[in-house]
Amino acid sequence: MKKFINAPEAVLAEALAGIAAAHPELKVDGENKVISRGGAGRSGKVALISGGGSGHEPLHGGFVGPGMLDAACPGEVFTSPVPGQMLAAAQSVDGGSGVLFIVKNYTGDVLNFQMAAELAAEAGVSVQTVLVDDDVAVQDSTWTAGRRGTGATVLVEKIAGALAEQGADLAAVAETAKRVNAASRSFAVALTACTTPGSGKPGFDLPEDEMEVGVGIHGEPGRSREKLRPAKEIVATALDAILADQPLAVGDETIVIVNGLGATPLIELYVVFHEVATALADKGIVIARNLVGNYVTSLDMAGVSLTVCKADADMLGLWDAPVNTPALRWGN
Repeated sequence: MKKFINAPEAVLAEALAGIAAAHPELKVDGENKVISRGGAGRSGKVALISGGGSGHEPLHGGFVGPGMLDAACPGEVFTSPVPGQMLAAAQSVDGGSGVLFIVKNYTGDVLNFQMAAELAAEAGVSVQTVLVDDDVAVQDSTWTAGRRGTGATVLVEKIAGALAEQGADLAAVAETAKRVNAASRSFAVALTACTTPGSGKPGFDLPEDEMEVGVGIHGEPGRSREKLRPAKEIVATALDAILADQPLAVGDETIVIVNGLGATPLIELYVVFHEVATALADKGIVIARNLVGNYVTSLDMAGVSLTVCKADADMLGLWDAPVNTPALRWGN
C-alpha cells in the first residue's frame, strides 16, 4: 500500500486539520468531528446536515457552505459517524427553523441518524430525515436494506440546499429533497478495487481484463463481474439499467452526473460523458445540466458512476441558484 498518510488511525483527524487550514471560511470542530458553515445557525433558515464514512470526498464536507449543507459529520473511513456527532452538528447549526438530515441508505448511517434525530428532538431541535436510495444496481446488500445511496446525494444536497437558502420551511425543503431522490437513478462500474488505509490491501481481487458491474461506493461487489468492454458498451449497460427503472420520454430534461470514483482520469470521464450525451440525444432526452468530475468517490477506486435525474423547472432553477462550497461554486 502506498498512500500519503502518516498513520492509518490518524487519517481522519489529520484530514480535518487540513480542511480547516485550507478553508478558513468553514468551522471545523475536531473534537466532535463536525464541519460546519461559518455563521451557521441563521435565524429563519432550515439547516441541512449530512454525513457518512470518510473516503468519499468531496462528499460530504466539500459540500458545506452557502447554497448547500450547513454541516457535515465525517465518520472514520467507510464507517458511519456516531449519533453524538450528528447531535452536536444539529445543535450547532439549528437557527430555530429545524434541521433536515440527508442520509445515504446504508444501515449504519440510517440507524445512527435516526438515533441522533431522537436525541435532537429531546433537546428541542425539530428534525426531519430524507433517505437517498438511488442506486439501481442491486436491491439489498451487505451494507443496506434496499437500494444504496450514491450520486443523487449531491443533487439532493444542492437542490434542497438552495431552497433552504431562500427561506422555505422544513416541510417544503424535505419534500423537495424527496422529489429529487425519487427522480434520480444511479449505476456504477469499477475497474479496480479501493484500498482502505486500515486494511492495506484492495477490497476485492479483480483480474486485469475484468470489471465489476454495479459496484458500491464502499467497494461492495456489484451485480456481476464481466470482461472489460469499450466505454460505449459500459455506458449502454448503465443507461439500460437506469432507464429500465426510471423511464424517460422524448423531450424530458435531465441533470446528469458522470462521477469518478477516485482514480479515474478526467479525460476518461469526458469520454464517458460523450457516450452518455450521444446515447441520450439519440433517445430525444435533453441533458439540461451536468457535472463531470469527482464528487462521490471511493478512495482510490478506478471507476465511474452515472446519475440521471429527471428534472422539472423548479429543480433546474434551484440547481442554478448560487452555491459556494469547497467542491461546488457558481453564481454570485
